[in-house]
Amino acid sequence: MRLSILSLSLAALFAAGCSRDAAPPADPAVKPAATQDTASTAVNASAERDEHSYAQPEQVKTTDLALALAIDFANKQLGGSATYTLEWLDPKATQLVLDTRELTIEKVVGERSDGKWEDLKYALAPADKTLGSKLTIETPQRNKRVRVTYKTAPTASGLQWLEPSMTAGKTTPFMFSQSQQIHARSWVPLQDTPRVRFTYTAHVTAPKDAMVLMSADNDPNAARDGDYTFTMPQKIPSYLLAIAAGDLVFEPISARAGVWAEPSMAKKAAAEFADTEKMMTTTEALYGPYRWGRYDILVLPPSFPYGGMENPRLTFATPTVVTGDQSLVSLIAHELAHSWSGNLVTFSSAKDAWLNEGFTSYVENRIIESLYGKERADMESVISRNELAVEFKEIDPKLQALALKPDALPDPDGSSSATVYTKGAWFLQFLEQRFGREVFDPFLKGYFDHFAFQSIPTATFVEYAKANLLAKHPGKVTEAELMQWIYEPGVPDSAPKTVSPRFDAIDAARKAWLDAGTLPAKAATAKWTTQEWVHFIEGMPETLKPEQLAALDAAYKFTGTPNGEIAQRWYPLAVRSGYTQANDAIAAFLSTIGRRKLIMPTYEALVKTPEGLKLAEATFAKAKPGYHPITTGSVVEAIATAKAAPAAPAPAK
Repeated sequence: MRLSILSLSLAALFAAGCSRDAAPPADPAVKPAATQDTASTAVNASAERDEHSYAQPEQVKTTDLALALAIDFANKQLGGSATYTLEWLDPKATQLVLDTRELTIEKVVGERSDGKWEDLKYALAPADKTLGSKLTIETPQRNKRVRVTYKTAPTASGLQWLEPSMTAGKTTPFMFSQSQQIHARSWVPLQDTPRVRFTYTAHVTAPKDAMVLMSADNDPNAARDGDYTFTMPQKIPSYLLAIAAGDLVFEPISARAGVWAEPSMAKKAAAEFADTEKMMTTTEALYGPYRWGRYDILVLPPSFPYGGMENPRLTFATPTVVTGDQSLVSLIAHELAHSWSGNLVTFSSAKDAWLNEGFTSYVENRIIESLYGKERADMESVISRNELAVEFKEIDPKLQALALKPDALPDPDGSSSATVYTKGAWFLQFLEQRFGREVFDPFLKGYFDHFAFQSIPTATFVEYAKANLLAKHPGKVTEAELMQWIYEPGVPDSAPKTVSPRFDAIDAARKAWLDAGTLPAKAATAKWTTQEWVHFIEGMPETLKPEQLAALDAAYKFTGTPNGEIAQRWYPLAVRSGYTQANDAIAAFLSTIGRRKLIMPTYEALVKTPEGLKLAEATFAKAKPGYHPITTGSVVEAIATAKAAPAAPAPAK
């Protein structure tokens, strides 16, 4: 998941013709590494446990999931069944425990040895606010297959239902899922933990005007007939289950990549993401073949709560990165990189999220460097690291470790993005520079090959790195340095420094304006990229005089900008500075965009004053129907927290 291509603030993550993909190679028989030694006391054997799931995969695990679902737009509901093919691991186990959230369970049956199905007893426990309800199914016969018939709730946290008015075309309703971290359980009862990987098939029915897609083998030439079948032959964890339905058309990019989007967006997005095939071949040259068949991108309506989501074969992407100048396509590089780091080799619990996001952010930066040059890659690294410095001043030190202690993360959506994305990538750059790319690149490729289609904890990576980097190339990195990066808070002094000469010029231009009111020459600013504008605004003081913002607005028209990355920085500065001239544009921005990373900084600035809180509440009341439940939850929390705290005085005019 990509929360941002430029910022990873703590706001709580893309040719005609299609051939069937061959089944993936058999999963390598790799014995899990032993639990780490006492030098890394932050994590012990209990690190293997996923405290965010009720499932008991050490007793029985799902190997295949077969879904039969009907999409009901009128009632905002999915209904149907999920059939699990099971592998019983504990000879004494006679229960199947599944994760659910707000599901109505209608029937549970199990397949007998004679092929007939019989009713099974089950119990649905009271709901936990974070984890949902445990579904315990009695399976005294240790059935090879079990089927649960169920319906979702209109308020399912992993689904968003959009009225036609909330879409670009204004004629057809839209639905899409967001399963990460533990929201899959709100639309499928299952073992909702990355420790369990499974293949899946699906039969989905929908109104005939809705095209249905899943994180599976979508056919670019599929007929829009209301009846769809899907197959995912590679084993995936539950958070990569995805579904979407709406007025969607396909636009090819290459023989194996393309864009799905509403008709008004499809060609624009395909042009914006024209380098997708180059990104794929670049990554393959570094880290081995792309193993998922097709790579398509679904551009969602603006309410999508994240920048992107790495659903295999079908990246979900925000339309806010379609800017016309390819300045934000590192989001696509990030989601594509997940095809190796995250989707192929997966963290075994949210405590180890850096194994997904840190590796992916590192690979993303290598893709950007290869295609767009080191200067652009360095600028994006500097922006991320500057924001890490800000976040690390505020967050609990225990969230600054790459690998978290058991029970340190009550809510899996509550990890530090600066840690798992930026510090994780920084650590890998540290290893790259110490060992050299001629050593580190083959190591990383070998890591992806060795653990392909497996889910692992940090301890397994540590043992692999010790054996294949430290031991084979002594004198480059000590075990103590490795442990400090992974298990201790903060950023070690050994972290490599990245500088940007272009940012130095931005800093000088900003200083000249602040000191003497001299705006940069138009000849210079006309060539500035989104990254440079972001750095220009981010380096401003906490507040400015309203007349100073008016001068910037007159020169650069920040208020009302269609660029979400710039708006995300400009509007909070305007709010903090009492620049009320921007209020109408702020309300419009917050009402049309649901991407959490872009809008939460403005909400968080608004709620700090009584006047701003009123604007935040009024805007949220209008915007809420178009927000995803994840975004809604973040805004509700920000407003509630502000109401519970003493209000700050309004900024001086």
